[in-house]
Amino acid sequence: MSIISEFRTFITKGNVIDLAVAVVIGVAFNAVVTALVTDLITPLIGIPGHVDFSAMTFTINGSTFMYGSFINSLISFLVIAFVVFLIMVKPAAKIEERRAAKAASSGPTTKTCPECLSTIPIKARRCAYCTSVQES
Repeated sequence: MSIISEFRTFITKGNVIDLAVAVVIGVAFNAVVTALVTDLITPLIGIPGHVDFSAMTFTINGSTFMYGSFINSLISFLVIAFVVFLIMVKPAAKIEERRAAKAASSGPTTKTCPECLSTIPIKARRCAYCTSVQES
């Protein structure tokens, strides 16, 4: 198989395409959250002192450090992390918890006949193989 055909096979696999879609949606979501933080959240936080975080800077030896922009990015990160936690992590944990509870509560569905050692349903009153009467 040539390198080109191997690459084509790799690219057309579903998980690679799904990952690409997730990255594109993630970038778009990041832009929305950044706009939310920059345009709505930080002005609300800065209302008491009329502070604009994006304009906060300091200069050392001619280099300007925009720590206000860093604060905006930090708030954006926290908002995105919180949304991912609420939308993905919590529901996945709940699903896993339900799955574990269902597996634990279901218990065994078969038993072994003491006479012929065949596997039979747990609710059986007689063995299907040797017809011996089963205990309740």
